[in-house]
Amino acid sequence: MKKNKIFVACDSNNISKIKEIIKKTQNSKIKVGYKFGLEFLNSKNGRFFLSRLKNKIIFADLKLHDIPNTCASAVKAIKDLRVNYLTIHISSGLQALRTTKKVSGKIKLIGVTVLTSLDNRSLREIGFNKDVKKLVAHQARLANKARLDAIVCSAQEIKIVKKIFKKEIITPGIRFNSSSNDQRRILSPKQAYKNGSDWLVMGRPITKGNIKKNIQKLIDHLRK
Repeated sequence: MKKNKIFVACDSNNISKIKEIIKKTQNSKIKVGYKFGLEFLNSKNGRFFLSRLKNKIIFADLKLHDIPNTCASAVKAIKDLRVNYLTIHISSGLQALRTTKKVSGKIKLIGVTVLTSLDNRSLREIGFNKDVKKLVAHQARLANKARLDAIVCSAQEIKIVKKIFKKEIITPGIRFNSSSNDQRRILSPKQAYKNGSDWLVMGRPITKGNIKKNIQKLIDHLRK
């Protein structure tokens, strides 16, 4: 049977905490990768730690969003870390996506759609006139044109994205219950996999409190 896959969000710049997360999330039931975001990658010891991390699936969540040349240069600058996945905002534009994809090599380039912290009201505040679902569909078509390797979207939009984009789908905003924290568009792990997610991204529901118990909670939740 194919294992469910999860990226554990290592949202800390405390190396001891990161080591604890990695150690306590190891299990035989779920395939686990590790997502390192801006907090860790910009910390003093973060880059050094990643450069020495072996035999792990590494997701560098840089969320690149800049002109084409700068995005491509950032990918070249991180290649020594041998990361497996790297994010770029689809709203950077088609040229930036294509230019970055050309230099990404073995790194899987992930297009980020509308952040899961945003809803229709938030989009109007920014100046978008499309609702979330229409904008995500539009961005998925752009990701297809740029031949990106994966897409990040809310689990609520997976079915829309799958009609357009046939590669890996990665979904943050995953919660066991309705406690959303700073996320708006959330779903449970079981619902997300049912909708067709390839990878879940889970941070606080796994890393806050007893990590081993939280991983077991996820395994039990998926068995029900």
